[in-house]
Parts: sequence; structure tokens; C-alpha cells
Amino acid sequence: MQDFTRRAFIGAAVSLLVLPAEARGLISGRVDRIQVRKAQRQLDLVGQGRVLKSYEIRLGARPVGPKRFQSDMRTPEGAYRIDRRNPRSAFHLSLGVSYPTPEDRAYAASRGRAPGGEIFIHGQPNGHRGTIRRDWTRGCIAVSNADMDEIWRLVPVGCPIHIHA
Repeated sequence: MQDFTRRAFIGAAVSLLVLPAEARGLISGRVDRIQVRKAQRQLDLVGQGRVLKSYEIRLGARPVGPKRFQSDMRTPEGAYRIDRRNPRSAFHLSLGVSYPTPEDRAYAASRGRAPGGEIFIHGQPNGHRGTIRRDWTRGCIAVSNADMDEIWRLVPVGCPIHIHA
């Protein structure tokens, strides 16, 4: 088994060397922030002030407006950080978003409500075939599984994420 793994690894490495970076989908440069544009349904990985790669996204089932309360089916808007990695998610990998902030909690509390939480960038539900092509999450940012594999490899914990309307 170990010999097979070594051969597979060497074969994959050689094939990556032969293809140009664009064909391999590789990003040259370090990701230093994530930008999400909800209206455009787009997530950008940004490094040194330029967009390194963009991905199509799906949002909460009620995508217009910022997340304010638990169960509102909205995706937050504002400045957050990637605060955790979950390889055993109910979805194909997930990166935690630091929602709610103290300000988000205070806003919800001032209206006698809970802010909600557990917001992630993630792939498709485990066991689901294909990619869901409509807004369907409870407030998370969903991408295809292939895109999530790449985002997972490139985005470190602590990376800032700015979510815009």
C-alpha cells in the first residue's frame, strides 16, 4: 500500500510540473484575506492586494441583508476571521467564521434575541451528489466540493474575511 501511495504521489507531482499554473488551478501568492460579495455570489481569495482566485458561492436561504438573529437564514456582513477548521463537518470540510462578534451579540441582545452562530465556509452536504445551485444554507457560505478542497488548502486559521452586501 505504501508503494502505491508513493507512486501515486510522484505521478501527481510530475503531472503538476508539466501543466502551466493556470491549467492546474494553482494560485501563485499567499492568501492574506477573503472577500465575499453576496450580491455577486462570489468569494475571492486575495493576496498582496490582488484577487488570486474567485469562486461561485451560495448563501443563506434569505440572502438579502445581514445576519442579525438565530434562524434568520441570512449570511453575516462585516469583518470577521477564519477561526477554526472542521474536517469532520456534516458538509465537505468547513472553515469557521468568527460570527458573532461582540457587536453582533449586543445588537441581538438589545432586541431580546440570540445572534445565532456556527457560520462556516463549506462544501456540499456529505453524501450529496453534485452542487446545489440555489441559496440553501442556514447562513453559511457554500461552494462546490472541488472548490472547498482548494480553499481548505490555501486559507489559514486567522485569515481575515470581509463579507459585503
